[in-house]
Amino acid sequence: MEPSKHNLMTVKETAEYLRIPVPTVYYLVQRGQLPAVQIGGRWRVKRDAIDRDVLHEGNQGQPTVLVVDDDEDIQAMFKLFLKKAGFSRLVVGTGADALAALAKQKFDFCFLDLQLPDITGDEIYKRAKKVDPVLPIVIITGHPDSEMLDNILKIGPVTVLKKPLQLAHLKQSLRQLGRENPAKSA
Repeated sequence: MEPSKHNLMTVKETAEYLRIPVPTVYYLVQRGQLPAVQIGGRWRVKRDAIDRDVLHEGNQGQPTVLVVDDDEDIQAMFKLFLKKAGFSRLVVGTGADALAALAKQKFDFCFLDLQLPDITGDEIYKRAKKVDPVLPIVIITGHPDSEMLDNILKIGPVTVLKKPLQLAHLKQSLRQLGRENPAKSA
């Protein structure tokens, strides 16, 4: 189904537009992470605001980071850290949402947890590299000696950050991979 041509989209149209599940749209709207208004008790999402603020169309100068982790505390930490560092960011909690985001837009950098509720981290890593072979991906895990990490290392070298995460390590990862935002100091 083609999204409607007007600026306000239904939740279903938004899910199709972003290629994410309908429940995820509701979740993001209720948390204020998608620009939406309530009209007659139903949510309407602003397409131009999604393009500008979420997908960052026309804003090529700001590096965009994808964070994939199901831990809400870690999500909150990344949101705050990346906002202060001046990065655009998309934080998702499932492998399916990560793959949908990778299909929808190009990212400059990715932080990927290995333990997710739906798809293993090594599988997401493989698929992400098929979509964008040069995407820098930093693995974040509490299990650095896992079989999933071994599978990733067979593909090539990777940066690994051990949980619990420390802000100094996040800053260092961005600098080492040349993704520190020159507009702001992290």
